[in-house]
Amino acid sequence: MESDHEKQTMDGRICIVTGANRGIGRATALGLAKMGAVVVLVCRDSEQGELAQAQIQAASGNPAVDLLVADLSSQASIRQLAADFKDRYQHLHILINNAGLAKKRRTLTEDGLETTFAVNHIAPFLLTHLLLDVLTASAPARIINVSSMVHKWGEIDFEDLQGEQRYDMDKAYNQSKLANILFTYELARRLEESGVTVNSLEPGMVATDFGREYTGFKGFMNKAWRALMKSPAKGAETSIYLATSSEVSDISGKHFVSKRPVFSSSNSYDLDTARRLWNQSAALTQLSTSSPSRVMGD
Repeated sequence: MESDHEKQTMDGRICIVTGANRGIGRATALGLAKMGAVVVLVCRDSEQGELAQAQIQAASGNPAVDLLVADLSSQASIRQLAADFKDRYQHLHILINNAGLAKKRRTLTEDGLETTFAVNHIAPFLLTHLLLDVLTASAPARIINVSSMVHKWGEIDFEDLQGEQRYDMDKAYNQSKLANILFTYELARRLEESGVTVNSLEPGMVATDFGREYTGFKGFMNKAWRALMKSPAKGAETSIYLATSSEVSDISGKHFVSKRPVFSSSNSYDLDTARRLWNQSAALTQLSTSSPSRVMGD
């Protein structure tokens, strides 16, 4: 249970949680709201978002739970999300890139990108960059990227990044979760001495409906596995810890499991891969020429 000091320090702190209407994202938002934070829920469906907003307000006793609706598969929607946030708020202290999905079959977004890659990697890459100015102006601030244990089996296939040649659900999902960590480490390097920290985490195996299409990892969503899974509240603990704890206020560029820094896969530390992925992501989001952010350059 959080201390009174932690509750006090979150008062007035402004947090964004993507994918906040259910599962780990909702549990994370609720935990932050209980600690007195201003929590902005980012949800794709307005009806589900409004329901989550009302329930989190009631359960936390905190009316400062806001809602912004955005489709994270759409770059136009992400840009509108960032603009809408800046219209309402002048500060941002915590950005939690939590939203994610896994698609059984290859589908394309309106931008022509493979959907798993677009939502799991390109969306946090773009949203984070669009909010970097307000994050740095609000420093000390924190960026938290939710990855997965399956990043260990991921490889960045630059010859088939979008799964055009051969789409495999596991390969696409694992690649996207490795991309989360590569992005975390590269962004942390570029934000040194900015007052903004960047860390990633694995929530562990959590019993949510996230994997309703996901059949990988030996069918981990079946009933036998679900009996061994964490609750969403348990799965959210490391996200909340990284968002609030003074123990990690100066830690950046690390990967966490169960509130502890751990070594991620060897692939995640490859500097050339990180920079190449960064440059391709910038090109796919048209940030390489349009973004004024100092972190865009090599």
